[in-house]
Amino acid sequence: MKLIIATIKPFKLEDVREALTDIGVRGMMVTEIKGFGAQSGHTEIYRGAEYAVNFVPKVKLEIVIGADMADQVVETITNTARTGKIGDGKIFVLDVAQAVRVRTGETNNDAI
Repeated sequence: MKLIIATIKPFKLEDVREALTDIGVRGMMVTEIKGFGAQSGHTEIYRGAEYAVNFVPKVKLEIVIGADMADQVVETITNTARTGKIGDGKIFVLDVAQAVRVRTGETNNDAI
């Protein structure tokens, strides 16, 4: 099993969700986050005063899937979330040692 952690631009969330559903992903966790990387924030004007926004809003997706689907999920997220501009996001793939469905006690691939 693999855990895929992806950070994407918030307006791309629904497109990515639809694309992942189309390839058979049955669930994901979504968290609104703030961060910076190469994009490193920007300046805004509020009530006439300019101030720096150091953290940019992002959305973090966490998806646990069978190892056989990992490459397809990464490719789908990459192709769907890409705008070609700085700040499109990052994807990390980690190994998952165990998964348990709390309701039924199913484990590993049966739990996801």
